Amino acid sequence: MNGMVYLVGAGPGDYRLITLKGKQCLEKADVVICDYLADKRLLAFAPENIEYIYVGKKAGNHAMRQEDISQLIADKAKEGKCVVRLKGGDPFVFGRGGEEAEVLKQNGINFEIVPGVTSAIAAPAYAGIPVTNRKVAVSFAVITGHEDPTKGKSDINWEKLSTAVDTLVFLMGVGNLPHITGQLIKYGRSADTPAALVRWGTKAEQEVLITTVGKAAEDVIKHNLKPPAVFIVGNVVNLRSTIQWFDNKPLFGKNILITRAREQASRLTEKLEELGANCIEAPAIKIAPPDDDFTSLDSAIAKIREYDWIIFTSTNGVERFFARLNEKNLDVRALSRAKIAAIGTSTAAKLKNYGIIADKVPTMFKAEGILDVLKEDITPGTKVLIPRAQKAREALPQGLRRMGATVDVAETYCTKMADTNKAQIKNLLQNGRIDMVTFTSSSTVENLLKLIDNEAALLNNVKKAAIGPITAQTCKQKGLDVDIEADIYTIDGLVDKIKNFRG
Repeated sequence: MNGMVYLVGAGPGDYRLITLKGKQCLEKADVVICDYLADKRLLAFAPENIEYIYVGKKAGNHAMRQEDISQLIADKAKEGKCVVRLKGGDPFVFGRGGEEAEVLKQNGINFEIVPGVTSAIAAPAYAGIPVTNRKVAVSFAVITGHEDPTKGKSDINWEKLSTAVDTLVFLMGVGNLPHITGQLIKYGRSADTPAALVRWGTKAEQEVLITTVGKAAEDVIKHNLKPPAVFIVGNVVNLRSTIQWFDNKPLFGKNILITRAREQASRLTEKLEELGANCIEAPAIKIAPPDDDFTSLDSAIAKIREYDWIIFTSTNGVERFFARLNEKNLDVRALSRAKIAAIGTSTAAKLKNYGIIADKVPTMFKAEGILDVLKEDITPGTKVLIPRAQKAREALPQGLRRMGATVDVAETYCTKMADTNKAQIKNLLQNGRIDMVTFTSSSTVENLLKLIDNEAALLNNVKKAAIGPITAQTCKQKGLDVDIEADIYTIDGLVDKIKNFRG
């Protein structure tokens, strides 16, 4: 039985602009065949065990000939697999999706076309340039800037195109710009017509060059603007000064390294990207079972109804505690005797997911804060359970014992160094491609340094942002200056501090 092929438009650059159907196709893929302009973060939507094949093509560097790509797609489908051919932009807007579909038809392979957002409209939009406007432009055309070189002569009717359409959008035209602008001027387009080039449109590294038809080729050389870029011609370009929006964001153009565990990084990444940042997720840690194989936690669960207080110190602790509780065929009712305390609003919010409203949540999100709010509740003999990370500060259990409490510490998880691409991270730091690094725990500090072979000097010119004083203290102990320290020790607090940082 042959499989199924989906020719999916990946969108113009920002991975979040893929369509809902495109995402659904990736979720059931066995094979993903990806091109140069498709963001690899889209693979997060696909199963972990997919077969990934890169067939990218860019000027002067083709990973594979188009004929071979088309046949590869068909061959993989003949193996009975679900194949997603992931193409930048839209498959049928200079994406050669039609050629691939023809080969699939010839081979008797079932396929579907999943349209994508084309850069022809998205890149101008992110630059604040509408391709149409009732007062300025009532028509637009999308033209290849790189015709098939084997054709011998151009199929573009320059004489009619140059003045018949209000807005012209050329894709893949940077290398051919002198010819394009020369033809436009030759056939009647004024050299003074406003023009713009948008490089890496919709991405945090987007560049916009405002020029004119007559000066465009010269300005590209002057400003060293490289492909890929969209070339826009028409009076709509003037509207950028009024409706520019994307590159006005407070963190636009900033490259921020996210060291949080992979399963937790998305929320921080999402919030920073909303502010215009380009986030590079390089998890310095991964969450794993504790080294004692849950011995201390199982012991605590066996006598869970004896505790007067249970204190949760992190969202990870909450998740791992309840997962183990369920494995023991118990649920939240087992905690009915105990009162619950949470260090931090995020931990308290996570508890609500399990139907628990914390009795105590300190305003200071660390051990000293919880000790202060519990000082009237702890008496000699009070039994307290602290489900927490394997490696943690002893301030909380020690402080409770000084108050007379009997304290059990249950190890619910540990943090270990993640399997991150060390060479890639070191290369980005060595080449000054990282503006800021975020630390959300002491373990992210320690493990990032291990990841870069303890070459702390690589972080000298990088701004360091810490989620709170404990993490900041670890940075300083490791010889790292802290530029940003959150006042509220949560992801929202950290993001807010980064947003307002001027340095």
